[in-house]
Amino acid sequence: MLIRTSAKSILLGAVSVMALMSVAHAADIVQPVESAGFNWNGAYVGIGAGFGSTVHKLSVPGVEFNGIGGNGVFGELTAGYDYMASERFLIGAFVDANYGNIGPSLSGPGFNADLQNVYGFDAGLRAGYLLNPTTLGYVLGGYTWQHFKLDGSFGSTGFDFTENRGGYILGVGMETVLQGNWTLKTEYRYANYGDKSVLDFGGGNSLNIEPSTHTFHIGANYRFGGQSGGGASFAAPTYNWTGFYAGGALGAGTVVHDLTLFSAAELNGIGGEGVFGELNVGYDHDFGSWVAGVQVDGRYSGIKSKLDLGGGSITGNPDYGFDVLARVGAKVNESTLAYVIGGYSWQHFQLSASPGGDIFDRGASGFSVGGGLETAVSSNVTVGLEYRYSQYQKTDFGSGGILEDTPSFQTVRIGAKYKFN
Repeated sequence: MLIRTSAKSILLGAVSVMALMSVAHAADIVQPVESAGFNWNGAYVGIGAGFGSTVHKLSVPGVEFNGIGGNGVFGELTAGYDYMASERFLIGAFVDANYGNIGPSLSGPGFNADLQNVYGFDAGLRAGYLLNPTTLGYVLGGYTWQHFKLDGSFGSTGFDFTENRGGYILGVGMETVLQGNWTLKTEYRYANYGDKSVLDFGGGNSLNIEPSTHTFHIGANYRFGGQSGGGASFAAPTYNWTGFYAGGALGAGTVVHDLTLFSAAELNGIGGEGVFGELNVGYDHDFGSWVAGVQVDGRYSGIKSKLDLGGGSITGNPDYGFDVLARVGAKVNESTLAYVIGGYSWQHFQLSASPGGDIFDRGASGFSVGGGLETAVSSNVTVGLEYRYSQYQKTDFGSGGILEDTPSFQTVRIGAKYKFN
C-alpha cells in the first residue's frame, strides 16, 4: 500500500516538472517573439491539465475536523471570450470541463476505499490587466459543479456512493503569448462545495461534509484573431534577467499526511489548508533564450489541520520552513519566462492541544519541484505565479512502524522580485 502511495506522490512531482519542461523546450524551439500587436479581444478554446488536492471538513454535533485530504491530477477543456475594455484592462467569460482523480484513499488488509473528484465543470467571469503587451494577469470567480465518487471493497463485498455538488470558485492566473495565436496559461483556483448533510442521525443531528479543492492549471489557448492586429500599443519593458534579486510572495495550499498504521493500513490522508507568506533572495543568469539561477526562501505558514472537540482542540501546524532551490527557464516572449524549479526543502511541524500545549514538534527534510511564469513589469521588477509540490521524510511515531507519517504539500504563490543590477 505504501509503495503505491509513494509512487503516486513522486509521479505527481515528476509530472509537474515534465509538463513545464515541455513548455520551456517548445519555447526554446520557437525563440522569443515580439508580440506588442497581439489582439486579446475575441473567442478562444484551450486544453490543459493540472495538479491539486482536496480537503473534506467533517462535522457532527460538538466535533469538527478539518479534514480528510488527498492529492491527484486532472485534465480539462476550456472555451471563453474576452473583451478589451481599454488598452490594458480586459473582462471575459469562460466555461471548462474537467476529469481527474483528486482525493483521499484508505487501504489495509481486506479493504480499500477511494473518494475522488471525478468530473465536473466551472463557469465564470474574469477581469485582467496587461502587465506588459504579451502577458495578462487576472482574477476570476464563478460557479463550479463536481461529481464526487466513493468506491471500494471490504473483503469480497464492493460498495460505492456518488454525490453531485455545486459551489463557487475564486482564482488568479497569468496568460502569456507563445507564438501565432497561441497563449500559455498558468492558474490557481480555490473551490468550495458547501457544508451539507450526508448522513442523518435523527433528532436534528447529522454528519456534514464540506469539500474544498485547491488546483493549479497549465493550459494552452488558441485565440481566434490573435494576430489580426489592433493589440496593445504601449512598449514592453527592457529587462535583463542576469543579476541578484530579493522578493516576497503570498500563497495558499494544502498539506496531506499519508499515515501508515502497523505497516498494514494506510490513510492518504489527513488534510489541511491555509495561506502563507514568503521572502526570497537569489541570482539568475541570462544565457540568451534560457535563464538559470539559484534561490533561497523562507516562509511562515498558516496551513493546518484541526480537530475541534467542543471543550478543546488539537491542531497540526507546519508553521515555518525554508528552501534552497535551482531553476531553469525559457523566454517564451520578450518579457516572460516559463521555468521549472526544484531542490531541498526543510519544514517545522508542530502538533498541539488546547488546553494542554505542545504534544510534538519536529523538523523534516524533503524536496520540492514545480514551475511557473514570471514576467517583467519594469526594468527592475517582475511578478510571477508559481506552483510547487513538496514532500518530506517519513516519521515513525512509535517503534516498529506503529504509526508513520509522510507529509506532502501543494502550494501556489503570487510573488514580486526586485533585481538590483
